[in-house]
Amino acid sequence: MVLQGRRSLALWGGMTLAAIARLLLLMSGASARLSRSVEIATPVTSLVRLEEGFWLKKLGLSPYAGSVYHGSPLLLEIIGPLGANSPILFLLSDFATALLIILIGKRLSAARDHYTHWNIGITHSMLFLTGETLDIGEIAALLYLFNPFTVFVCVGGSTSSFESFVVCLALYASLEGNAPLAAFAWVMASHFAMYPLVLLIPVTSRTFDLATHILCVFFLKIASALCCGPDKPRSKIFRLKSSESLKSSTNVQWQKLWSFILWSAVWSSCVLGLCNRILRHDGGLGEMLRETYGFILTVKDLTPNIGVYWYFFTEVFDFYRSFFLMVFHGNIFCMIAPLSICFYHRPIFLSFILMAVVSTLKSYPSVGDAALYLGLMGLFTHELSDFKYAFLLLNSYICVAALGPVMFNLWIWRGTGNANFYFATALAYAFVQTILIVESVNSMLRFERGLKLTIKTTLSSSKKDN
Repeated sequence: MVLQGRRSLALWGGMTLAAIARLLLLMSGASARLSRSVEIATPVTSLVRLEEGFWLKKLGLSPYAGSVYHGSPLLLEIIGPLGANSPILFLLSDFATALLIILIGKRLSAARDHYTHWNIGITHSMLFLTGETLDIGEIAALLYLFNPFTVFVCVGGSTSSFESFVVCLALYASLEGNAPLAAFAWVMASHFAMYPLVLLIPVTSRTFDLATHILCVFFLKIASALCCGPDKPRSKIFRLKSSESLKSSTNVQWQKLWSFILWSAVWSSCVLGLCNRILRHDGGLGEMLRETYGFILTVKDLTPNIGVYWYFFTEVFDFYRSFFLMVFHGNIFCMIAPLSICFYHRPIFLSFILMAVVSTLKSYPSVGDAALYLGLMGLFTHELSDFKYAFLLLNSYICVAALGPVMFNLWIWRGTGNANFYFATALAYAFVQTILIVESVNSMLRFERGLKLTIKTTLSSSKKDN
């Protein structure tokens, strides 16, 4: 009881400190500077561009006139009227995301206890830690709130905060088996940024045996949290239930899958209907699709950012532009199938990996994308305990975060550098994220092999004792 009280005090004390830090930065006027930083604000997520789009709308013009704003019309109606009070909304969004991470962490902890104790009769502590176990959700939430990337995105007013919130809401709702809420959050996340479409797999996949349902991996086996619950070890590690129980469980999974598909269609229709109504005098849905999804896919704005698209498509010949656009965007979707086959039984971990891949390869990335997947990474402190190069990667993130603004200033404002200075930082950032993805996957695979060996050893010992 005393330990639980200390944990609660530490959690709420940490959240209070995080709120104070954000409020102090907002009061110091740092938001004006951060809102124009290319590492924080992109053409898709910039609050400055959103405000310009809102004023264009008020003047009777299309919010997409002049290729200034490229976000959702719904964000115009939500954030635009707030004006100077909009930072409070970003602050609330950050803490709502942190609370969702805590809830996701609790579900993961409960799932670990269930699948170890129920299937083989050994406890969570025997497999992961001996003694008192910290709540992984609370650890991950504090890591998310105190991550400098999260703080800067919140203070700078990037709409990445809303994207992170709806992504975490989709993951939590899917863990709870709430198909309407999961579908709503997934549709909204995909509407705001397009790339959360890849989370269809970790949000709804089924856990059928790959040997007999291999085709489902590419079509109907669309992600795992909604239909099978939180992350768990592979089913072949544990003893299976009776065939009758498995059959009834399969029927429930199909019901949840069809329910998710139906609600996704309903929410998509509602969102598109609202957008069409907002833009009924400004080009309608066609204008919105061209200036949002079309803008992201065609990479029309080559403003420098921490990604690699802007430099490459500045240099490439126009004749080859369409080909390389397909190659660059295709890289993201080519990784979905192999990662889903490998981690279909761990939907939250799969979400973390996919979001890291998207952050590395998307056309207009920001540090807000890294803030989200690094927060989700905190949920796997046990599984990634033998993570290699942690110290090197931590220092690399710090160096890239420090050198990015310096190189941009030398190039754009002082004129003593050139584009190669800043692009070298962007390449280093992509390299660091790639190492993080590869080592996270390797660490999880090593953990599962160790888990399988631990379970076999425990079962052998119990048989000998009997």
